[in-house]
Amino acid sequence: MARIVQKFGGTSVGDMERIRSVAARVEREVAAGNEVAVVLSAMAGTTDQLVAWTREASAAADPREYDLVVSTGEQVTIGLLAIVLQDMGIAARSWTSWQLPIRTDGAHTKARIENIDTAALEADLGQGRVGILPGFQGISPDGRIATLGRGGSDTSAVALAAALNADRCDIFTDVDGVYTCDPRIVAKARKLDRITYEEMLESASQGARVLQTRAVEMGMKHHVRIQVRSSFEDAPGTLVVDEDEIVEQEIISGIAYSRDEAKITVARVADKPGVAAAIFGPLADAAINVDMIVQNVSEDGDETDITFTVPEGDRQRAIDAIERSCDAIGYGRLDHDANVVKVSVIGVGMRSHAGVAQRMFRTLAEKGINIQVISTSEIKVSVLIAEEYTELALRALHSAYGLDAE
Repeated sequence: MARIVQKFGGTSVGDMERIRSVAARVEREVAAGNEVAVVLSAMAGTTDQLVAWTREASAAADPREYDLVVSTGEQVTIGLLAIVLQDMGIAARSWTSWQLPIRTDGAHTKARIENIDTAALEADLGQGRVGILPGFQGISPDGRIATLGRGGSDTSAVALAAALNADRCDIFTDVDGVYTCDPRIVAKARKLDRITYEEMLESASQGARVLQTRAVEMGMKHHVRIQVRSSFEDAPGTLVVDEDEIVEQEIISGIAYSRDEAKITVARVADKPGVAAAIFGPLADAAINVDMIVQNVSEDGDETDITFTVPEGDRQRAIDAIERSCDAIGYGRLDHDANVVKVSVIGVGMRSHAGVAQRMFRTLAEKGINIQVISTSEIKVSVLIAEEYTELALRALHSAYGLDAE
């Protein structure tokens, strides 16, 4: 007997037919003798509609009331699945977030899970009853519903799996696993049987949208084995596991990319201590995340240019913040460009193999692709290039690192 947490996203519970398909998957695990807890999202499009209604009601809605409204979609799906399972003769019940409870901090609309009391749920599971819970939400210290932010259902599922000491957390989605690159762009992309937490975390943060970053972080912290599976195909997915579970580790596990990037250059600033702080301080105060940074070496030693990237959605706010600090910074010109893409080569094998970055740079040069900015970590090399070269770069790099399917 195993204890399994299954999570199904919005497309997986988009209508009654799909909810019945979810019930059939749950039934198979129950028939195998496993204890099953299920975490559900709202039906596809429901949360967007609820958010739109709150904005129509008020452009500055009370975050607590906002959370109350947008959390209701999951209550519908957990109740419907419980009804369907019961109609199939399977013991099941739904649990709202306050009934366990799932406790969060007080940061409404972007709360973090602090504790899940699983005593009552575990008693139910031990009696063979399926527990069905809402994703994306919990209860704040003041007893109000608090949501975790968009995509938070993945985090809910992994947190529940950790609290239950589950054998595995299956994330069912509209893809059948984690690929070496986006198969919509690279036809020869391969589905991976296994990938490490670190590689998945880098992939998620660099643009791969298979799993939410916070969910991977939690899985790595609590050693929760996560499996990414398709809601629409009955086939094995990709396991996200500790590095020591992978016997033969590839040097490179995949190529990720992100179009959600904007490049900003603050030109002709004084080349002296304190200038970088004057630029990035206002951005930090505005809660704008800065990713890649490069400073050009000045020829005369008096002036230099500083280039960095921010999420495209924050580009205008970043420009406004810098312009407001113009006198303190003392720059000559401010340039920005949204027609860029970040491409990243990821793999834990980089730790023990030299030449990974050199191969990336050479491959792009052979295709006539100019690198604008470079950043690295222990298991990742990222470059910023013109967006028009995205597909060419991904395909060339995928082949260069021997990732193409046979």
